[in-house]
Amino acid sequence: MKTLGLDLGDKTLGVAMSDALGMMAHGVETFTFKTAHYKHALEYIVDVLKKENVSTIVLGLPKNMDNTEGERAEISRRFAKKVEESTGIPVVLWDERLTTMQADRVLIDGGMRRENRKKHVDKLAATLILQSYLESKG
Repeated sequence: MKTLGLDLGDKTLGVAMSDALGMMAHGVETFTFKTAHYKHALEYIVDVLKKENVSTIVLGLPKNMDNTEGERAEISRRFAKKVEESTGIPVVLWDERLTTMQADRVLIDGGMRRENRKKHVDKLAATLILQSYLESKG
């Protein structure tokens, strides 16, 4: 069974998937939707789940550096609840602090131009979130 990793933004959803053994995460895509139209992101996830054998979903939880949670974290919590209700698959909220910065740094170090990084940063952030989760499982 695979694990799906997600990085939810205002208008993008970074998507990653584990291998069947749950050891390695790989980026799938960055899904774009109209600002705050999370219903479209949810529909996209449901479509992905129809094609893949997923047992768990890991959704990045954006926490502040002092470990408090703000509006973005609340949006992620509500989204996680809707995903669970719609799919019946458990959603694990995973601390995503600094993953977008880390993803951006990886792309910069790889020589990717600024205009191209935007297309890939959320997918890579989802991959980093998912890989962190997988590594914590042992």
